[in-house]
Amino acid sequence: MRLIPATGPQRLLAASNLVFTLGSGLYLTAGVLYFTEAMHLPVAQVGAGFAIAGAVALGLSVGGGYLADRLGARGVYTGMLLVQSAATAAFVLADRFWPFVIVVAVATAAKSAGTAARSPLIRAYGGERPQEFRAFLRSITNVGVSVGAVFAGWAVQVGTSTAYHLMVVGMTLFTVASAVFILLLPAVDPTPVAAGPRWSALRDWPYLLLTGLDGLMAIQFKVLTVALPLWVVQRTDAPHGIISATMVTATLIVVLFQVRASRGIDSPAAGGRAYRRAGAAFLIAAAVLPLSAYLPGWAAAMLLIAAVVVHTIGELWHAAAGFEVSFALAPEHATGQYLGVFGLGAGLAETVGPGLLIGLCITWGTPGWYALGMMFLLTGLAVPVAVRWAAQTGRMSQPVTLYGADPHT
Repeated sequence: MRLIPATGPQRLLAASNLVFTLGSGLYLTAGVLYFTEAMHLPVAQVGAGFAIAGAVALGLSVGGGYLADRLGARGVYTGMLLVQSAATAAFVLADRFWPFVIVVAVATAAKSAGTAARSPLIRAYGGERPQEFRAFLRSITNVGVSVGAVFAGWAVQVGTSTAYHLMVVGMTLFTVASAVFILLLPAVDPTPVAAGPRWSALRDWPYLLLTGLDGLMAIQFKVLTVALPLWVVQRTDAPHGIISATMVTATLIVVLFQVRASRGIDSPAAGGRAYRRAGAAFLIAAAVLPLSAYLPGWAAAMLLIAAVVVHTIGELWHAAAGFEVSFALAPEHATGQYLGVFGLGAGLAETVGPGLLIGLCITWGTPGWYALGMMFLLTGLAVPVAVRWAAQTGRMSQPVTLYGADPHT
């Protein structure tokens, strides 16, 4: 994949993704602080509101993908972006619990449904290897989030209501700009309705199993943002600045190497093997990271960076494998629906992951890290078996080699 995509539609998708993730960086970095500091909502209410919003989003992501298949992906995705921008602008009205719940739920649900609705566009304009183009978009995502986080840091540092409201204005405008780029794309025709059940993805048991396994492994995305910061502060003598250093390290690795990591993962069988490698990497990182509690500050910091590097390599394999498996096993006429279903796994990880990580790694401590690593390893070992099941039930046409070389690799 080139630094600048080769075709006009790919460039428009990349530009849309970049400006959208600038807004995401603002929200991920300071969204909670906006509601607690600028709107003065209690922390417990904010946590409950985000949980409700996540549950609503889970229920609507599949519907967004289904509508994109039936009505046309460009229009549905644009509509979801505009709904999200309107809900984001309404954050300025969220000074009580229920208005807060409503606007956050609408924004979160529109984002989730829009992600599913975008999938047919990636398949249509991603070239011969849409999975690799999806990996390129993930690299762009990390760039955008990082830059957005810098601007969010300004709002947090100033700390005034005006600064936080300007942040909301920025989030809204970035989302609208993302929709404008999508409107410039050539339209993708709706796919014809195939014979059989309308919600075929929800009856595809091998695909649902893979969705669940990916959801379990997706808990790893919260390790660096939830478990590691709390571990550093509560259990180690490492300087607290190492938290930012680990995030910068992980982001740079993803930006530089995500596309490269995706190139050899060009079949579902290869994707299964990549899940297995990812599980092993997460186990190694989870086994090394808690040792930082028993070292002096400087040594703990060095060990934490090393653990994050290993973890992020696993993240590269996991993300690339997910792109391959989710696209390759989704029929073209139902790309949006299937990718919406696959997103349910990550949505569940988003909902249960923080609590699980706090319980295992922070409350239980070192044994909890080892248990977490074993969970990741066993999940990675199970994915090739699920891929083989998909092959046996006719869900894919490519031959599967669980061990050894795959002729398509």
